Amino acid sequence: MNFDFSADQKALGEAARRFLADRCTSDVVHSAYDSETGFSADLWKGLADLGVLGAAVPEAYGGVGLGRLELCVLAEEIGRALAPAPFTSSSGLFAELVLTLGDEAQKVRVLPGVADGSIIGVLATRDDPAAPVRRSGAQVSGGKTTVVDGAAATHALVSVGEGEALDLVLVDLEVSGVVREACATLDPTRRVARLTFDAAAAEPLGEPGQVAAVVRRALDGAAVLTAFEQLGGAERALWAARDFALQRTAFGRPIGSFQAIKHKLADMFVAATLARSNCYYGAWALASGSDELPVAAATARVSATQAFRRCASESLQVHGGMGFTWAADCHLLYRRANHLALALGSPGEWEDRLVRLLDQQAGREG
Repeated sequence: MNFDFSADQKALGEAARRFLADRCTSDVVHSAYDSETGFSADLWKGLADLGVLGAAVPEAYGGVGLGRLELCVLAEEIGRALAPAPFTSSSGLFAELVLTLGDEAQKVRVLPGVADGSIIGVLATRDDPAAPVRRSGAQVSGGKTTVVDGAAATHALVSVGEGEALDLVLVDLEVSGVVREACATLDPTRRVARLTFDAAAAEPLGEPGQVAAVVRRALDGAAVLTAFEQLGGAERALWAARDFALQRTAFGRPIGSFQAIKHKLADMFVAATLARSNCYYGAWALASGSDELPVAAATARVSATQAFRRCASESLQVHGGMGFTWAADCHLLYRRANHLALALGSPGEWEDRLVRLLDQQAGREG
């Protein structure tokens, strides 16, 4: 049994890596820090032209029509490049929900825009405690906080209610009745936002009673894609540290020859390798439609979060004083590692969820 990606999928990843190496340099990432939206419009257009943004959008709606495994491959390269691009939010989570819950008219209107990059979609679920979102007919009012990639988004799927009574509405963020406030974060290239709605036009997505289960599964899918982003970042941090340790000398020898540095690199390698194994488990569960997806997604998420944070932190230490300067990319990796750790819930929340799911699984098997 082969648990690796196919030759075609690897070729897709290599093509994306070459493109990003050429078009997503450190200068591009740094320039995104100073932009209002926190992402590179030129890079976004290039990804659209390459077919990356429409990878999982069916050809009938202007996409490439690839599968979830291909999305995982692309997410890893997006993470490796530290691309200032809301790929998982828009091409993964938003597109999946529109494709699953939207009616034909909504799919025809929205999905081609996701594929060509003119529509950037996000999911907004966290209510402002002081003003939760409420729906009145074809309008919504209230607030959503910490919307990941909300500063760059053009559209949002906004949750109304909770539990099994959850509903989703589609809101154009560029019409009247919507106020967007970008929030300061550790990684400005994946800027979150607070969204406030004042009788903003909204249209329902999906049938009553259908939404909650679909959203839960879509969030598990997004967790797997985010884990692959983290895996790509962790491996970049690892190899950057390795390369620096071979080049930097102290006391007449490369610092990589010192045992303390060897131990750091070995620990980073183990963490990244373990994360890759768990990410592959998540990719299998996502692509096969397995009932194990909740456990696989939580496993991948916990493992990849730990690996990226560890590799980013240790890479910075291996680089020493150079690592703390703008001349190195260590701080970019460290910022992205800590941002992605919180993107879909805190590490503690995912760890608790994994333990709870495993307890439930053990109870059923017992």
